[in-house]
Amino acid sequence: MAKDKTIYTCTECGGISPKWLGKCPSCAAWNTLVESVAEAAAPAKNRYSSQFQALAKTAEVATLADIEATDVQRTPTGHEELDRVLGGGMVEGGVVLIGGDPGIGKSTLLLQALDSLQRSGQSTLYVTGEESGAQVALRSRRLGLEASQVKVLAEIQLDKILATIDAQQPDVAVIDSIQTVYSDQLTSAPGSVAQVRECAAHLTRCAKASGTAIVLVGHVTKEGALAGPRVLEHMVDTVLYFEGDTHSSFRLVRAIKNRFGAVNEIGVFAMTEKGLKGVSNPSAIFLSQHAEPVPGSCVMVTLEGTRPLLVEIQALVDSGGPSPRRLSVGLDRDRLAMLLAVLHRHAGVACMDQDVFVNAVGGVRISEPAADLAVLLAITSSLRGKSLPKGFFAFGEVGLAGEVRPAPRGQERLKEAAKLGFSVAVVPKANVPRKPIDGLTIHAVERVEQAMDVVRGLG
Repeated sequence: MAKDKTIYTCTECGGISPKWLGKCPSCAAWNTLVESVAEAAAPAKNRYSSQFQALAKTAEVATLADIEATDVQRTPTGHEELDRVLGGGMVEGGVVLIGGDPGIGKSTLLLQALDSLQRSGQSTLYVTGEESGAQVALRSRRLGLEASQVKVLAEIQLDKILATIDAQQPDVAVIDSIQTVYSDQLTSAPGSVAQVRECAAHLTRCAKASGTAIVLVGHVTKEGALAGPRVLEHMVDTVLYFEGDTHSSFRLVRAIKNRFGAVNEIGVFAMTEKGLKGVSNPSAIFLSQHAEPVPGSCVMVTLEGTRPLLVEIQALVDSGGPSPRRLSVGLDRDRLAMLLAVLHRHAGVACMDQDVFVNAVGGVRISEPAADLAVLLAITSSLRGKSLPKGFFAFGEVGLAGEVRPAPRGQERLKEAAKLGFSVAVVPKANVPRKPIDGLTIHAVERVEQAMDVVRGLG
């Protein structure tokens, strides 16, 4: 059998070179050749016909109507918040990539999840490339998992890891982290683009062939994106981001890609002495505890996947100089500038000579336009120095013409706010439910100036 050989592939044009060059011989791009492995094909009289014959034996062409569509079976991890992000639990043969800042709690969460899976009867394997087995055992003691039966392998050589997975046949395996694993077929160092891509590809094939669910832990860059080639995210089935401030006890796990469930779901955890614990009422994190209403604060209901969350929007308007600043945290700064122009043009509220600062409490990032109305009401409240009524919230998208557009799934947002004790709402007219919601007074508006008039009347 012919051996595999090392080649160099251009990341720009896909050209191939037998040796490394500073400039691609095909597209003349500089520093784009990366090391990869070419599998040598078995000798044949007609190599094209032999490849087509081999391909034809693996699968048959079928119409979509003839293919039986079955739901994938999931295994709960024992952590409700993690299961929510995964779409219900681990999937047989699924590959999950989770990334986050150093020390954010990735290894802690996965070790806890493996222990819960092992206690429920699943066979598990924890492959650590960054720590020794003794260090992993020490962390398990701190987490209160003294009697844990999770199997641990301290190894970074790919072939040995694959051999162990083949011998142990675990239901779930964790590779911590993919940047430390290396293959002897490549000469580049662990963590390089070629090594990460090649090792992830082999582990993915192993998962699909054996049925073992594999979780890959990935490093992140300074910008917060997953380190390594972008193709890494395309190889796996699910991509999770572990977010949060290391100085805060709360952590967010966000699904960016999920072939077996919904995307944009979030799981909320609190870091405790015994590890990460799920937060059953995450809205409490994003709401400041004011004894009395304060100017510049407005609560809105945002959607994170299937979950409605109440988030407090805070605004501070202060006299500025000749070049007033517009700063937003957790919200789009360009959209803030647009909303200030709409507020001036259609509601007659001018902030041209004022510094405007807007913040979404709790470190949450809001990307949907349904926060527009709450942002404008918070800015107006701060500018006038008058607080909004107690139990007040608002949501709705604001257009350039001053219209207030409906937000998706408005009835779920209203019910969530009513469940948490909020009693007064200003929402788009199209989001008003047909049946009244107990304990909730709803003011329907179609334009920005109407919303401002309603708030003045409530004062």
